[in-house]
Amino acid sequence: MIGKLARRSLRHRTGGFLATFLALALGATIVMACGGLMETGIRNNVPPQRLAGAQILVTGERTYRQPGEKHAAVLPERAGIPAESVERAGRLPGVRRAVGERTFDVVLAGTGGKAEAHGWESAALTPYGLDGAAPRPGEVVLDTGLAARTGKRVGDTVRIAARGGGATAAYRLSGIARSGQVPRPTLFFATADAERLDPHPGTVADTAIVTGPGADRAAVRERVREALPGLTVLTGDDRGTVEHPEAVRGSGDLIALSGVFGGLAVAVSVFVVAGTVGLCARQRRRELALLRAVGAGKGMLRRMIVGETLLVAVLAAAAAWFAGPVAGRRLFEALVDSGMAAETLEFRQGWIPAMPAFGALLLTAVGGGLLGARGAVAARPVEALGEAAVQERWFTPVRLLLGLLFLAGTAALGIVTALVLHGPVAASTAGPTVMCAAVGLALLGPWFTRAVTALLHWPVRLLTGASGRLAVLNCRATPVRTAAVATPVMLVTALATGMIYLQTGTAALTGKAFTDGLRADAVLTSPAGVDPALAAAVRRLPEVGAASAYVTSTGYTESPHDGAESKRGLPLRGVGADGAERTVGAKVTAGSLAALRGDTIALPEPLARRIHRGVGDTLRLRLGDGAAVDVRVVALVAAREGYEQALTSVELLAPHTTRGVPAQIMVRAADGTGRDALMAALTRFAGRHPGLAVQDRDALAAGHAADTRTQAWVNYLVVGMLVVYTGLSVVNSTAVAVGNRRKEFALQRLTGATKGQLLRMMAVEGSLTALAGVVLGTLAAAAALVPFSLSASDRVLPYGPVTVYLGVVAGAVAVTLAATLLPAWAVLRVRPVEAAGGQSGGF
Repeated sequence: MIGKLARRSLRHRTGGFLATFLALALGATIVMACGGLMETGIRNNVPPQRLAGAQILVTGERTYRQPGEKHAAVLPERAGIPAESVERAGRLPGVRRAVGERTFDVVLAGTGGKAEAHGWESAALTPYGLDGAAPRPGEVVLDTGLAARTGKRVGDTVRIAARGGGATAAYRLSGIARSGQVPRPTLFFATADAERLDPHPGTVADTAIVTGPGADRAAVRERVREALPGLTVLTGDDRGTVEHPEAVRGSGDLIALSGVFGGLAVAVSVFVVAGTVGLCARQRRRELALLRAVGAGKGMLRRMIVGETLLVAVLAAAAAWFAGPVAGRRLFEALVDSGMAAETLEFRQGWIPAMPAFGALLLTAVGGGLLGARGAVAARPVEALGEAAVQERWFTPVRLLLGLLFLAGTAALGIVTALVLHGPVAASTAGPTVMCAAVGLALLGPWFTRAVTALLHWPVRLLTGASGRLAVLNCRATPVRTAAVATPVMLVTALATGMIYLQTGTAALTGKAFTDGLRADAVLTSPAGVDPALAAAVRRLPEVGAASAYVTSTGYTESPHDGAESKRGLPLRGVGADGAERTVGAKVTAGSLAALRGDTIALPEPLARRIHRGVGDTLRLRLGDGAAVDVRVVALVAAREGYEQALTSVELLAPHTTRGVPAQIMVRAADGTGRDALMAALTRFAGRHPGLAVQDRDALAAGHAADTRTQAWVNYLVVGMLVVYTGLSVVNSTAVAVGNRRKEFALQRLTGATKGQLLRMMAVEGSLTALAGVVLGTLAAAAALVPFSLSASDRVLPYGPVTVYLGVVAGAVAVTLAATLLPAWAVLRVRPVEAAGGQSGGF
C-alpha cells in the first residue's frame, strides 16, 4: 500500500523527482570517483615490466619512522643496497639466480634526451630479443626506440654521456634489443662498464632473484628476508615499484588527495542532497496536511516518504554504479598527465568505494526527506490543515546550538591556522574551515538571510521601483524559502572563492620563495644531471663571476628531532661552497656559506631556535635515501617559518640522491658582463657537452611557475567538479521553490499584475537572493582565506586577481537568475484561473 502510494506520488511530481535523482546520482558519482582514487593509491599496483622475469626483488628500505612519530614517512630518494648482498642471496636454497641490477641515467649525443642504463646481465629478466651480439667492454646495446631515434645500426658508434657528463665516451653499437613491454628508453652496457659508470659505487639498485624449478616462493622469500635484514623484499605486482620508485611516494600523495577531496565531496553531497530532498518535501506540506486530516498516521507518512526516497535512491545508485568508475578513471588520467600519479600505476576501482557512496546516498536521502517533512508529519490532525498554509517554523533550540557550535568551530580553525600553522601546511585547514562556516551559516540561514536582505532593502527599492519593493517584501516575509535558495548559492561562492584563491595564494608564495632563493643569472642543466667538476670549468670562463653545483632533496633532523617537520621533512639544497654566496639567495645571519664543505650544514634560523643549535654545533641528519650522517653547523640563514630550507655541501647531498650527481649548475655573470654575453658563452660551453642546456633566470622561474600551475590544475579540476555539483543544487532549489508558487502568481495576475511585472519582480527577487548567498559565501571563504594569508604572508587579502571573485559572483547570480526566470516563465504560461484552482505543492 505504502509502496504503491510512493510510486504514484513520484509519477505526478516529475520535477521534484528529477531534482532529487540528479542530486543523489551526481553526489554518489563524485564520492565513488574519489573512492576509486583512494583504492588505487592503497593497492598501489605497479606491474613489473623490465624485471618481470624475476619472482622476487630486493631493494632498499623506502620508509623512515621519525622519533616519536606514529606513521612512517616515504623517503624521497632510492636507497641502494650493498653489492655483496647479490652473492649472499644467490647462495640461498631455492634461488636459481640472483642478479645485481644497476640503474642510472645517461644522455645520448644528438638526441638531447636521457635514457635508463643497465648492465646486460639484467636484460634476460624482461626478456629482450636481440639483433646483434651482447655488449663487451666499450660496446652498448640500444632498445629499438633509441636506435630509431638516433638512426644508428649495429656496428655504428654512439657517443654517450654518463655520470652527469663526467664520463663521456664513444661506444660501438653491438646490438639492438627488442621488447614491447618497456616504454622507457633503455640501453645496456657490459657489466664492467656499468659498474664503472654507475654514480653509486659499491652498491646496486636492487637484487633480482629467479627461483628454481618447483621452489616454494613464499619459503624462498622468507629466507631472503632473514639473510638480508633491513632491506625490502617484494613479490607480485609490488615488484613494479622497484622499477618505478616514484610510484611509492605518488601513492601516498594520491591517498592524501583523494582523502581530502573525498571527505569534502561527502560533506558537499550531504549538504546538497539533504537540501534538495528537504526542500521538495517541505513544498508538500499541504499534501501531507490533507493526509493527516483524513486519518493518516505519522508512521504511515514517514514510510511513504522513505519509500519515495528509496525508489529514487535505488535509481540514483544504479546510475552512479556505472558513472562512478568512469569519472574516477578520467580523474586519474588527469592526475597522471599532471605528474601527480605515476603513469605505470594501475587504476583499480572495485565494489568497496561504492559502499560509502551508497551509504551517504541513502542516509542523506532518507534523513533529508524526514527532516524536511517533520513539521507536517508531527502536527496533530486538527492543526494540520491550518498550519499547512502558513510559513514553516524553522527555529529549534537544537538547530541554534548546532549552528553556534559550527561557527565556534570555524573560529577555532581560523585561530589555529593563523597562529599555530605556518607556511604551506596552513592550507590543510582551509577546506574544513569553509565547510564548517557553510554548515553554521546554513543552520542559521533564515536569520542571516534576513539580515543581509535588510541591508540591501533600501538600495534595491530605490533602484528597481514597485517590482523591487514587492520582491523585497517577498524575501523578508518568507525567510525560510529565501534561505533555502540562498544556501546553495552561499556554498558555491564559498567553495569556488576559497579553493581557487587558496591555490593562487599557494602558487604565488611558492613562486616567491623560489625566486628569492635564486640569485643566479643562468643555469646549466641536463636530463641526467651534471658532473660537479664542470662547475670549476664554468668558473674559468671570462664571462662568469661565480658558479656553483646545485642539488635538492629532503631530509629529517634526527638528533635533536624537530617535531615541526612531521612527514613533510626538511627541504635540503646542496650547493658548492665556491660561489654559493653569489648564486644562492640566502641571507646569512651567522657564519659563512664558504664553509659548506664535506659534512656541514647551514640551518634556517627558525629551525635552529627550535632544536637549540648554532654555529659550531653538530646534529644527526637523516638524508633522503635513509643514510644517517652527523653534520656540523657552519652558518645560519634567515627564513620565514614554514618555508625553511637547509643548505648542505653538494658533495654530501648529491651521492644520496637517486640520480647520484647534481641537478644543475647555478651561474652568476662577472661584473660588467651583460646577460646576452653570458648566455652566448654558456651556450658555446654547453655545445661541447652532450645533453647540457642553458636557461636564463626568467626561463627557470617560468618553468617553475608552469610546474606549479600544472599541479594546481588538478585541484582546480576536482574543485570544479564540486562547484558544478553544488551549482546543480542552486538550480534544483530555485526551480522547486519557484514552481511551488503557481497559486501565488495566479492570484497576483487575477488582481491586475501582468506577466512582465511578475517576471521583473522575480528577477529582482532572484538577484536579491543570489546577493544574499554571495555575501554569506564570501564570509565563509574569508573565514579560511584570511587566517591562511596572515599565516603564510602577513597580509589580509589573498593572492590572486580580483577577476576570479568577480567571475564567481557573476556566475552565481547568472545561474540563480536563469533558474528563477525559466520556471517562472513556464508557470506564467498557465491561465491564472486554472493555476489558482490547482494544487500549490506540485512541480
